[in-house]
Amino acid sequence: MKINVQKITPFEADGIVYQADTCLPLIDAVKRRKLKFKALARYTYPGDRLTDDTLGLNSVGYWDANEPQDWGLDWHRNEGIEIHFLESGTMPYAQQNEEMDLLPNYLTITRPWEAHKVGSPSIGMGKFYWVILDLDVRRPHQNWVWPEWIMLAPSDLEKLTMILRHNERILWKADKRIRDCFQRIGKAVDTDVEGNNASRIRLLINYLLILLLDLLIEDEVELNEQLTDSSRSVKLFLSELDNNLSEAWTIEDMAKSAGVGITRFTYHCKQLTNLTPMRYLMIKRLKMSKDILIENEKMSVAEVAFTCGFSTSQYFSTVFKKHEKCTPIEYRLKHSVLV
Repeated sequence: MKINVQKITPFEADGIVYQADTCLPLIDAVKRRKLKFKALARYTYPGDRLTDDTLGLNSVGYWDANEPQDWGLDWHRNEGIEIHFLESGTMPYAQQNEEMDLLPNYLTITRPWEAHKVGSPSIGMGKFYWVILDLDVRRPHQNWVWPEWIMLAPSDLEKLTMILRHNERILWKADKRIRDCFQRIGKAVDTDVEGNNASRIRLLINYLLILLLDLLIEDEVELNEQLTDSSRSVKLFLSELDNNLSEAWTIEDMAKSAGVGITRFTYHCKQLTNLTPMRYLMIKRLKMSKDILIENEKMSVAEVAFTCGFSTSQYFSTVFKKHEKCTPIEYRLKHSVLV
């Protein structure tokens, strides 16, 4: 199994990284011969290398686990839309805030901005397929750009895109045609040698999208246009901000990471939080600093300040005293007394 460790750079944003998952637990499991694994991939995904004939396809393949497993893929996001299919076995799976056990013949769809994990904590036993397509999006409001080799009629591709963007459903029961299609994809991946099955793989993925469109139409999925509003992208960014408070954020950086202009970002932030972006950032940093002061008594004030993204300890102390009516040290001592 060949592994390329180069980074995906076109959509890198400060503080929030949308890059191909390296799948290190999977790689380790394959090395330990815990399961059969076969994939074609590019960037940091494991597998034999995809050629330029399938640009936009970032990973396609399967694993087949026929013994108890001791690994899983923790919470992550892919840079593309990912379609999973479980042929056999049972697979613990979670997406956004919903956890479930995948059963045979079920498929899931993960949009680029949706966090998901496989295993709880272990993946279980089963045969599991996936297709990951990069649509040049990282946020809900951005327009999807399908690879140029996707051959669906414009009206069908527009309909498929609309349905996938305007609903948040995760799980579908697949029919025999979808099962057969994934099995054929698996065989094409198995027998590919340096891209000689590129045409076959392209054709099968197009057929899979047609079958997926049929399934979505048949299920009469309820659509919600608000899911593609730019406010949802800002809301998503703000929900992730807690994990990146140490970054040297400017309002320009925040707007860029949310994928919207500064004016639009400021408007939605005020609507969602009743605060300006920089005020919201400061409030979040102060909350983080109070938690650290209490939970990490050995950390100095300067260390707390830098951990929370304040430029200097002096500025941190000034802001902290203004809002809490006491210094960081006094706050820590006061809490210790209460405890």
